[in-house]
Amino acid sequence: MSEITMVLQAIGRGEDCASEELLPLVYAELRRHASARMAQEAAGQTLQPTALVHEAWLRMFGDGDRRWQNRAHFFGAAAQAMRRILIENARRKSRLKRGGDQLRVEVEQLELAATTPDEKVLLIDDALEKLQTQDPEKARVVVLKFFGGLTNQQVAESMACTERTIERHWAYAKAWLFQSIRAQQ
Repeated sequence: MSEITMVLQAIGRGEDCASEELLPLVYAELRRHASARMAQEAAGQTLQPTALVHEAWLRMFGDGDRRWQNRAHFFGAAAQAMRRILIENARRKSRLKRGGDQLRVEVEQLELAATTPDEKVLLIDDALEKLQTQDPEKARVVVLKFFGGLTNQQVAESMACTERTIERHWAYAKAWLFQSIRAQQ
């Protein structure tokens, strides 16, 4: 059993000091996942990877539910928390009252079908919500891989299935999301 799993079990038992031991063990990996995800965001993004990790950490430890079975389960929960933060951030930016839909463009560079990165995140989230109702297992693969930055092996461990199953679910989900997003535009 890994050190992270033992600390997670201690947290589940309600040992207060265990959460202090967990952060140094998982911080670097959480930061790496957040950096990979933030690299896909628009230039000039106000949310930084460090802030994303800290906000996810606060949400995970602030809601009271601190029971994770193992390392993969914990990182899956972290991916879900990061996803929610990114979606909320994109929605906040796109609201009219905040001027989120106003972009300065030159007439010569005008592209009518352009989609901002925040709009793309919202399109993906809408499609992912639809997939969630049809096939929750495939939707979870998308969350863990796309928002959590986990590898196929890590997702397979988290979901207690084979890597080949994850590869099939990922291929199906990508195609399904692509078709759903194209239908929305």
